[in-house]
Amino acid sequence: MEKAKMTVDKDFKIGEVDKRLYGSFIEHLGRAVYGGIYEPGHSSANEQGFRADVLEMVKELQVPIVRYPGGNFVSGYNWEDSVGPVSERKRRLELAWRTIETNEFGFNEFVDWTKQANSEVMMAVNLGTRGADAARNIVEYSNHPEGSYYSDLRIKHGYKEPHAIKTWCLGNEMDGPWQIGHKTAEEYGRAAVEAAKVMKWTDPTIELVACGSSSLNMQTFPDWEATVLDHTYDHVEYLSLHQYYGNQEKDTPTFLARSLEMDRFIDTVKATCDYIKAKKRSKKTMYLSFDEWNVWYHSHENDSKMDPWQIAPPQLEDIYNHEDALLVGCMLISMLKHADRVKMACLAQLVNVIAPIMTDTGGGSWRQTIFYPFMHASVYGRGTALVPLIQSPKYDTKQITDVPYLEGIAVHNEERGEVTVFAVNRHLEESLPLEVDLRSFGKCSLIEHIVLENDDLKATNTAAQPNRVVPHNRGGAEVSDTLITASLAKASWNVIRLKVQ
Repeated sequence: MEKAKMTVDKDFKIGEVDKRLYGSFIEHLGRAVYGGIYEPGHSSANEQGFRADVLEMVKELQVPIVRYPGGNFVSGYNWEDSVGPVSERKRRLELAWRTIETNEFGFNEFVDWTKQANSEVMMAVNLGTRGADAARNIVEYSNHPEGSYYSDLRIKHGYKEPHAIKTWCLGNEMDGPWQIGHKTAEEYGRAAVEAAKVMKWTDPTIELVACGSSSLNMQTFPDWEATVLDHTYDHVEYLSLHQYYGNQEKDTPTFLARSLEMDRFIDTVKATCDYIKAKKRSKKTMYLSFDEWNVWYHSHENDSKMDPWQIAPPQLEDIYNHEDALLVGCMLISMLKHADRVKMACLAQLVNVIAPIMTDTGGGSWRQTIFYPFMHASVYGRGTALVPLIQSPKYDTKQITDVPYLEGIAVHNEERGEVTVFAVNRHLEESLPLEVDLRSFGKCSLIEHIVLENDDLKATNTAAQPNRVVPHNRGGAEVSDTLITASLAKASWNVIRLKVQ
């Protein structure tokens, strides 16, 4: 195999990595809440019914922010149903996923859970069946200190101090015909700007996320972004992106190249934002929130057979394999390569529903294959993302050409005195010789070289075999002054950690 090379310089910076890039997502969908983060009566449950085994794994991932309560769910969500005495809460037909929502676990419980998970809330408001009035009311309930109807109602419900939620999403996937209250870009832009105005009049300190396109493949992309931003540019701080990938065609080389499409998606949204910035003669830069991303396709067949109107049925329970973990690693690298503009992101989702963490209701829990690249990036990928100058052999697929076998990025954490190189070898049959030139850093020393590899691309972790696909730190990278040499195993995710002067 021809050698690959990466050159990085500490002065060639992409941008600071916002810790919220490693966010996640909990929706009232399937067993994400009931049987996932919340299960009274479970042997590990605390006094609020939160599963301690799940909390420990979430803390292991160091998730800084969690989006809630949806997702498609939020477009039919009456937030008032989920607060106050549990015995008085209404059971609802949940139309997005065709289940029964008991509202036993609600808004305040979620705020409590995020605190125990060492995280923060990214709260979404319903702009499907509702609008500006309900949006301003939940901000008042959540963030106003006291002396108004909704703030006093929160105090009555046992929460004297405001929740002080900073980040709010203006609806969800409103461009999608599947969405409750689906709108055109013009209709959504008008609804979003009016909601934004009253929400910020209620609490001027909050930050808002407007809905971008639900995927790169939407027919309305990127006209949707341009129209929505025409209305909302002066009132929001972020525009959202959503994207999922699958390997239904069993074409792994193409599947592992999909992160190049993710790069193109981000670049197109950036360009659209900057066009509206120029059009409005604005000095403000619009940042991006990639608040839904993952691999999702394994569970489609089972979900199509699901009987409606159950309570917390096992929906969207993808069991991830080794190749899925490789693409998740590539997608993380893609977002790090755009760290100057992508400031928030949410791996969708966190527990049981297309998730890195799985549980058995009443039983144990385990880490899926995708848990590991996400954890490595979250723990070691904080600091400054550096421009990766990459030379790599390439391959072509039926759909994507000029795919580099090496996908990589470096992050400099000046406070820790560390540089971390994240690298994926996309080659399915051969190892990839790699040189990383860190010429500007002075003498470096190796901390460790972590590798996630498996001879079986379809290997999974299960309750019975939770450690079938796990990383090791025997990667074998070597450092001579400022030059790293390594052999990246075939189809592998690599984390090379270095101590620098």
